[in-house]
Amino acid sequence: MNLAVTRAGVAYRAASARLNWVRPAVQRDWGELASKIVIVTLFSSMAMRLAADAARTGHVTGMLLVASEGLVVALTLVRRSAGTVDRSWRARLLTMCATFGPPLVRPVEVAGAPQSLTVAVTAVGLMIVVVGKISLGRSFGLTPANRGVVSTGLYRFVRHPIYLGYLITHVGFVVANPANWNLLVLAMADVALLFRARLEERTLSADEAYRDYMSRVRWRIVPGAF
Repeated sequence: MNLAVTRAGVAYRAASARLNWVRPAVQRDWGELASKIVIVTLFSSMAMRLAADAARTGHVTGMLLVASEGLVVALTLVRRSAGTVDRSWRARLLTMCATFGPPLVRPVEVAGAPQSLTVAVTAVGLMIVVVGKISLGRSFGLTPANRGVVSTGLYRFVRHPIYLGYLITHVGFVVANPANWNLLVLAMADVALLFRARLEERTLSADEAYRDYMSRVRWRIVPGAF
């Protein structure tokens, strides 16, 4: 009788352990699906609006913006599951500020610099963003996470080339549209971007492969400065 009770107790504990292991995995799967739905919906809407503007104006920067936001949609759909994710409120707040702050900028009537110059600067920044996202491939994600270490493409030169592209693009926009509001919004977004880079590296540095990558590629975003 005691042996039967003991066996039943062991079986119950084993079943409970399996259930406790499965439950977080199911929650992560639902969380990943919900995240994909939100990102794909928001960025698809943004890409379609940008595509309509690009078709009307024919500007190269508009077409590059469509490519950039379209890549967010495509890469989100095919991205790898994350081995480690920073789900802290600080990471979420920085991600939201860096991602959804820039769309709040406003064009102004008076240009602050020759259009050819600002278009060239913005185009260079957007090309870096697009190539960086292609280089990142299935490791792409908005929140700090480890979806696989990438050290090829633009990642051979700096550890966060996409952020470098955003910084250049924002400089081009502010020079073209000098307004206190634009400067404030983009300054806040870029500060959030820099802090998010640090959070990403804190998450990724738990991986030995990333620590080795950091030893080979010295600079985070701006070569010679940061």
